[in-house]
Amino acid sequence: MNIRSLNRGDGVVIGAAVLLFIASFLHLYSVDGLGSYSATAWDNLGNGLGLYMGGVVGAALIVVNRCLPQPRKVAGLDLGTVGTAFAVLVVWILFWTMVDVPDPASPSAGIILGFIAALVMAGAAIATPLVPALQAALIPAPKPQAPQPYGAQPPGGYGYPGAQQPQYGGQPQPGQPYGAQPQPAQGQPQPAAGGDFSPFWFAVPVPRPLFAEDGSSTPIAELAPGTWYLAVEQRGPGLVAQTQDGRRGVLQDTSGIQRG
Repeated sequence: MNIRSLNRGDGVVIGAAVLLFIASFLHLYSVDGLGSYSATAWDNLGNGLGLYMGGVVGAALIVVNRCLPQPRKVAGLDLGTVGTAFAVLVVWILFWTMVDVPDPASPSAGIILGFIAALVMAGAAIATPLVPALQAALIPAPKPQAPQPYGAQPPGGYGYPGAQQPQYGGQPQPGQPYGAQPQPAQGQPQPAAGGDFSPFWFAVPVPRPLFAEDGSSTPIAELAPGTWYLAVEQRGPGLVAQTQDGRRGVLQDTSGIQRG
């Protein structure tokens, strides 16, 4: 799981879930002249576990689905879709619970705050795929390490301690004449021919698929926000990128990427 793949919309969902959980411990009703009843949602498990915690579970499904490398499905439905359905259902039930209150009682903080929290949660879950501002990364991507001196072996790569860092200079070979150009290390990614392209680090603003270099339409990996990847070649409007485990593929959508 990669928490750096969370976006601002997920942050709103998490905050709303916390408010909904707090609302479950507040008084549900009040009576004019008598104050609030002492009853909370937890005096009835149908309200506490079935309604309020149902919304919290929905938020957890939305967030977990975002953190997973590949979307998971339950009965053919995406986890995020199931979580959004939970949130919408909680809004619907709390709305009518707030409207249909027997006289002389009136809804108190437990119902009002719960309804607002559930409404914000459902709204954020639905609006995130549609609003670019909510798709921005919740946790900013870390800056890449400073360039290493020529021929030096950096301590790590791709932002992970101990990971293997590609080398583009290679080491001078024994017996090579002084001043001769070192040969690139065998098996390492090379810059594109022509000398117009220089490899660079980049991060994506939202999860994006990485397609095979042979042009097939099936993604071989998904690039997640908050992780630095290495662009090794320009291919038309796209980039040939290398993942942390050494897989290479074509990133077709390069809009909004952050260069290191």
